Amino acid sequence: MNPLLKLALEMGPLVVFFLSNSQFGIFAATMVFMAATAVSLAISYAINRTIPTMPLVTGVFVMIFGGLTIWLQNETFIKVKPTIVNMLFASILTFGLMTGRLFLKMVLDSAMALTDTGWTIMTRAWIGFFVVLAILNEIVWRSVSTDAWVTFKVFGIMPLTLVFSIALVPVITKHAIELPETKKD
Repeated sequence: MNPLLKLALEMGPLVVFFLSNSQFGIFAATMVFMAATAVSLAISYAINRTIPTMPLVTGVFVMIFGGLTIWLQNETFIKVKPTIVNMLFASILTFGLMTGRLFLKMVLDSAMALTDTGWTIMTRAWIGFFVVLAILNEIVWRSVSTDAWVTFKVFGIMPLTLVFSIALVPVITKHAIELPETKKD
């Protein structure tokens, strides 16, 4: 998939959530977020005939916690969703390490080839990062207004994730596996 389209499909629902919240409030924004997430997943499926694991899991949680937010008229549900999703990802990766399975490798192997040591380092780093994001989300949603939390969710989490990903480039470079080149006729 085109990287810009992939970014738009991943960021689009969050941007729509932010804009809707600023105009209509958290409950309307949550409904729009749910719809935008469903559209994003549908477009991803239409293009690839598959939905990547992380967006799918996140989408399921958006539907569950967004639905609870709307049904119970309680914004706490949509606010704790990032905490639960990040802890779920950290737990799954931790379980994988403990059982000798590198789930990150299974998910990202088509994007890059690393040694098992590289995948282990990456997995540990992502576990730590997911835990930090969960803690940050808990601190922010409990200490600032809903509008400030939405702004943090959109304009704080994504830049942090980008910086963290860039910080992992040396690990990727050091542990990359050289794939044999295919002959061109």
